[in-house]
Amino acid sequence: YYRRTWEGKEYPAVYRLRDVNNTRPDVAALSVVPSEELVWDGNKLSAGKEFFSTSGFAPSPNGRLGALGLDFSGDEHFTLRIFDIQQRSIIDDVVAGIGYGIAWTADSSAVVYSRVDDAWRSWQIWLHRLGTPSSEDVLLCQEDDDRFDLWHAPSRDGRWIVVTSASRTTTEVRLISTAQPESEPIVVAHRTAGVEYTVEPAGDHLLIIHNVNVPDFELAAAPIRTSRPEEWVTLLAPGPRERIGEVDAFGTFAVVALRSNGETELRVLPRDVEAAKPAAGTSYAEPHERKVWGEPVRVPAQELSTTELYPCPYWDSADIVYTTESLLTPPTQRSYNVATGEERTLKVQEAVGYDAHEFVEEGVWVTAADGTQIPMTIAYKAGARPDGTHPGWLYGYGSYEVANDPYFSPRHIAMLRRGLVIGWTHVRGGGEMGRAWYDEGKLLTKKNTFSDFVACGQWLIDNGWVASDRLAGEGRSAGGLLIGAAINQAPDLFRAVHAGVPFVDTLTTILNPELPLTAGEWEEWGNPIESEAVYEYIKSYSPVENVRRTQYPAILATTSLNDIRVFYVEPTKWVQILREKATNDPTARPILEKIEMVAGHAGKSGREARWQSQAFILAWLLDQIGATELIG
Repeated sequence: YYRRTWEGKEYPAVYRLRDVNNTRPDVAALSVVPSEELVWDGNKLSAGKEFFSTSGFAPSPNGRLGALGLDFSGDEHFTLRIFDIQQRSIIDDVVAGIGYGIAWTADSSAVVYSRVDDAWRSWQIWLHRLGTPSSEDVLLCQEDDDRFDLWHAPSRDGRWIVVTSASRTTTEVRLISTAQPESEPIVVAHRTAGVEYTVEPAGDHLLIIHNVNVPDFELAAAPIRTSRPEEWVTLLAPGPRERIGEVDAFGTFAVVALRSNGETELRVLPRDVEAAKPAAGTSYAEPHERKVWGEPVRVPAQELSTTELYPCPYWDSADIVYTTESLLTPPTQRSYNVATGEERTLKVQEAVGYDAHEFVEEGVWVTAADGTQIPMTIAYKAGARPDGTHPGWLYGYGSYEVANDPYFSPRHIAMLRRGLVIGWTHVRGGGEMGRAWYDEGKLLTKKNTFSDFVACGQWLIDNGWVASDRLAGEGRSAGGLLIGAAINQAPDLFRAVHAGVPFVDTLTTILNPELPLTAGEWEEWGNPIESEAVYEYIKSYSPVENVRRTQYPAILATTSLNDIRVFYVEPTKWVQILREKATNDPTARPILEKIEMVAGHAGKSGREARWQSQAFILAWLLDQIGATELIG
């Protein structure tokens, strides 16, 4: 299965080819394939609609049917559509209002889907048998604790649907049999406050990543039954300055994604199939206790690049596919053969007229207000010198332990060609430097996120890379909160900022558990309803509460009417307060808001529509910092 896109068309289409000897087709030769079969075309499905999004595509085990969740408004409530791929006919579309995730039963007769509650918390997992009314669907799992979300995904070996119930600090995982989905699920380990774990079925046992023994997680093996963490057998523990993230299991190997010294990394564990078999006349009490896994092998990676696994659903795959990119390196799909160590480049994203040698990227360290060293990736035009004249752009996020890893974008190249120096920040609250890095930027240490960002901007100016009156800042969602808090803290640092779908009315939202996602956020931000200290702390940085009577940067806030993650009322309220209090000359430093009327948290859905939105934002920022002309 693979996707195609076309110039002038908004959405991709999915095609497939029949498998031949379990070999990967040559992607470069897929421009014309007479035997390919159309699975679904987003351009046809979206005809006549202003917005179009899917909750993921899942082919049935027998290869005859496909399942999609369709959203035509941006509110992330999907209608389940099941269709016959060869006959091009709709089989079933009676289930509406589903959440993310679709999985099939082993016999291709039913699908498993999620539902969300009124606060848009995924809380139920249901079974729908094809051809039956939705009123006959069977509830398989329900999560009643409003701090927890449910999500589900099929295992790679096809035997299980893995259902994860997780808050920000605690996890419980169940396994639903794809052969007998209505049987009692297996609880892998009952929830214990503060214990987080993820589960990957690996044939006759489980691979588990957990934080029971070390805060930066470790990889362990466990039996396919309810067990206790002390029974789990450690396979890979993190070294100094490492954080183990996820594991994917295949028939003959497993691959672990981790961070080492802030860099992304993949390590492969070969599976010794023969050694795993019991000797004649003997048996093993637990498969996970066998000497199944070999020593981990590091997959070669490029410095300053972001490396991540490319989704692969095939249990019998002989290689892994991963994507590597950086601010200056276009996304490149590569394969690594586990048995031979052979590497191949499968595809490099085309970037017409682009030459990476025109630019330079490097990593620097910035001293934060409390003395902590903060990593930042910078990029600039080759030959540029820190002479204090350049325009600049600072980007940040810093929440939920999400690593703000650099990625390639034509938008970034458009900036660099106009002489901008890019500062890509890795502030505390993110996941770049391990669990401690996250812990130092959440709850009652959240202000570190904002002061780190300000320190990065000041570093660019103090070291001559950016002129003091030509720095732009940008962030989205929790990164929009970052922008709002940073300009309250240092209103004279930036000349212009863009806050996308910004979480700027933080205190009001966190005080209302009836709003979407609020209760589940208390373990990230704190619960101001129960704690006066938390209330006062959030109030001290919430952007709406801390607007000052001073000159602010030029401000552009963008949002969407159907966003259920950050309501459009937050930036609207923020902009009005800024207009009342800021001493800006509205002509020179305007405070603006732009609302998409048919879109969600990610903005417009089509490729060209998104490019149009990005072009508008970029043009506005470049105009404000005087960097509209190409350099050299």
